[in-house]
Amino acid sequence: MDLHYEIQGKGDAIALIHSGGADLRDWLFIAPELAKKYQVITFDGRGAGKSPPPLEPANYVEDLRKLLDHLGIYQVILVGHSIGGEIATDFALTYPQRVSKLVLVAPGLTGFEFSPQLQQWFEEIRAAAPDVEKMVKLNLEHSIYQTTVASPQRDLLYQMFKHNIERYFEWQSFEQVWPQPPAISRLHELKTKTLFMIGTKDSEDLFRIVELFKQVPDIRFAEIEGADHLPTLTHPAEVTNLISDFLSE
Repeated sequence: MDLHYEIQGKGDAIALIHSGGADLRDWLFIAPELAKKYQVITFDGRGAGKSPPPLEPANYVEDLRKLLDHLGIYQVILVGHSIGGEIATDFALTYPQRVSKLVLVAPGLTGFEFSPQLQQWFEEIRAAAPDVEKMVKLNLEHSIYQTTVASPQRDLLYQMFKHNIERYFEWQSFEQVWPQPPAISRLHELKTKTLFMIGTKDSEDLFRIVELFKQVPDIRFAEIEGADHLPTLTHPAEVTNLISDFLSE
């Protein structure tokens, strides 16, 4: 297994999947708390943190399966943030028998088309390459990170973005391989008991994704007051409590 991973605690297995631009430090404040009761696996996705860069189109769902197989874990609780939630959703649809519960924090969704404004922001960041500082600055200026930028976790966010944007220049491929058809057309098939949480200051796109997830048969929603797209950094106690309460049901 070539992905960098860390394991804390003992008990039922929980895999925490970080957001884009981040790495396993996304869970810095949450993993140790969950590890008091569970076996917690955090890992750096391909091309992030300390994991090797993608040399061919990345298949994040299969990367996760291979990691779990490597660790001898068949059934797992999945917690995914942003693109990590996108990966977790697709994994649960592809391998439903392997996911006992699903927690999504401001997740992406395969097949979802982002607004022109968000797509323009992505394009501005790409166009700023190879100026890493400018790329980081464009990230930090977006409204979806303003709660975090105004918090004590600003430096952590800056360090994660800077490190992982620098890593982008090692990537041999920026293509991604996802299960087909996209999850957006299969949400009604998602049978896993699911918790979906979102900060009240996240983007309009994410609230459109909330509406789509209402098709999931067994799902509940929780809003985190005042949080932006990164409640894992700014509201870790609230996120941890929501996860713990959901898992103890």
